[in-house]
Amino acid sequence: MDPHTSSPAVAPPGRPGKRTGRPRSAAADRAILQATRDALAEQGWGQLALGDVAARAGVAKTTLYRRWAGKNELVVDAIAALFEEQLELPDLGSLDADIEGVVLRFAELIERPETRTALMAVVAEATHDEALRLRIRDAIVDRQKHLVLLGRERAQQRGELAADGVADPARDDLIFDVIAGTVVHRVMVSSGPVDREWARQLARLLVGGLGALHLPPP
Repeated sequence: MDPHTSSPAVAPPGRPGKRTGRPRSAAADRAILQATRDALAEQGWGQLALGDVAARAGVAKTTLYRRWAGKNELVVDAIAALFEEQLELPDLGSLDADIEGVVLRFAELIERPETRTALMAVVAEATHDEALRLRIRDAIVDRQKHLVLLGRERAQQRGELAADGVADPARDDLIFDVIAGTVVHRVMVSSGPVDREWARQLARLLVGGLGALHLPPP
């Protein structure tokens, strides 16, 4: 999603056997995904029930079941929608500052109880569910990789990076994995704070390499 547009709901990617008939209601989708996040925050993964989500969203159970095959898929889409709506790459005038800004925002989102609970649960489930693993990749990971492209384009326009003109998806994947993986590990594994100083050091490491960490701050 382009940061300057909004997508009200995440369409479940490529689910087989998709029904035809009346068009999906974007308002119902938004209500269901928000109700899912609310229920996760209040009850956690173990107590989350699709019937309760439907009641919270004010829709019939059949409306929810027509859209999602089960809890795993619903939770993935609820978190994907949160990231699409609220994770942006700010334009703060330099590549270092932009990285620092998106790192702080990403950490803030995954520190929410509903996001932390959901990510830990679906990642664990995905270790033995290939379809769920692909859904996580398609709905969450791949949809946020545009932030890497946007950051590089801005840096090239500012003259911070050379304009190579060569698409390199493997390089972009690596950059995304380094940033996202580092923040997720910091928040969910080592339980360290992601404050402004930590985000600044990570940005300097990414842009300047290990040698940049020994330089005085600009």
